[in-house]
Amino acid sequence: QRGHSFRLQEMGDVKVIGAILSLFCTRVEWALKLKGVEYEYMPEDLRNKSELLLKNNPVHKKVPVLLHNGKPIAESLVIVEYIDEAWKENPLLSQEPYERAQARFWARYSDELVMVVFNACKSQGEDKVKAIETALKSLAFIEKEITGKKFFGGDEIGFFDLAMGWISYWLNVMEEVGDMKLLVADKFPSLHEWTQNFAQVPLIKECLPPRDKLVEYFTASVTYLRSLAAQSP
Repeated sequence: QRGHSFRLQEMGDVKVIGAILSLFCTRVEWALKLKGVEYEYMPEDLRNKSELLLKNNPVHKKVPVLLHNGKPIAESLVIVEYIDEAWKENPLLSQEPYERAQARFWARYSDELVMVVFNACKSQGEDKVKAIETALKSLAFIEKEITGKKFFGGDEIGFFDLAMGWISYWLNVMEEVGDMKLLVADKFPSLHEWTQNFAQVPLIKECLPPRDKLVEYFTASVTYLRSLAAQSP
């Protein structure tokens, strides 16, 4: 249940302004739960943005936003890294500089891949074929990174895993809505196994939004974007 944690640390007042269906917001919740941080979840209506959101993220006006003792932090990967530095227990990033740099690189690559996959989801015809090819090439790089490991961070879930976590749940929804198949077990065996390992962790599982709501959301988004594309000259 959102907003509930297992143990209260000395952490002050923690709030998350988020949207339940957002993979970017969910990774922030995952980080807080892995750290044992109690927080209040403040759901945002993105069609009618609140003054709280606009005040605390005036630049991008997007979720998620973390409020820690009233101070706002925006952008999900920045927030996760902040959480790791603010609460030292259960570290998400290695203390080794090279490994930290690698985790940051691949986390940003994961965010680029979200857009690549969504583009494949909404595209049609020749554009879809090209977008799927791009997505498969990207997944091949990630397959190489996870081969031989339980998690990207080693034996425990880390920063890189939280960034890639959407692949374990949201990717399948985008595949369904876009009528395509990207994460084929035979083609990406290690990545497929990782999705199983990651999604079965209780802390991870309890933050996942209802699948039917996600399908509904992506279907509406794709329908809208395709209708816009059809109207353009």
